[in-house]
Amino acid sequence: MREETRQQRQEQIEQAAYAVLEEKGYGGTSMLAIAKRARASNETLYNWYGDKQGLFRALVTRNAAEVKELLSAELGSERDPLEILGLLGPKLLALLTGARAIALNRAAAADTSGELGVAISRNGRETVLPMIAAVLEKAKARGQIHFETTEEATELYLNLLVGDLQIRRAIGRAPVPNAADCIARAERALDLLRRIFI
Repeated sequence: MREETRQQRQEQIEQAAYAVLEEKGYGGTSMLAIAKRARASNETLYNWYGDKQGLFRALVTRNAAEVKELLSAELGSERDPLEILGLLGPKLLALLTGARAIALNRAAAADTSGELGVAISRNGRETVLPMIAAVLEKAKARGQIHFETTEEATELYLNLLVGDLQIRRAIGRAPVPNAADCIARAERALDLLRRIFI
């Protein structure tokens, strides 16, 4: 199978996985149900993803890919670290409050095994947080901001950026923020971060 065709097929399978997840929750979602929805063979899903956990790890990884790619590219550049946060903020906020992330988080909350929560944490937060921390450390090294611990600064930045918006989205009490909302909220978070760590 050509790489382009495989990518299109994977996207169809992953769309089907989100649809089944929305309908049945994580516990009720099976590889067979996803295969039927995607009009794919069960064998293809197992060959490509290994098992249900593997498929959902792939969903989490793909969902966070744009943010990870941006951070990876910018960490190796000479760009101003706070400018990197300015680019990152709206993308990260859109990712964390978007329909796919919310579907995954709702499913993880209902998953009594805890498997999906582990996959989300490992392939999302635990991968992205160290990269954000590295950006903040670069800003500190340049004398742009001053803080005692990187962990505290990283957590504060995320709290300023996201707050309880993701939770309110997950419980249906907040709409999806549009691009302008994400930019404005990200700018405010960065401005507050500068003021706190001046």
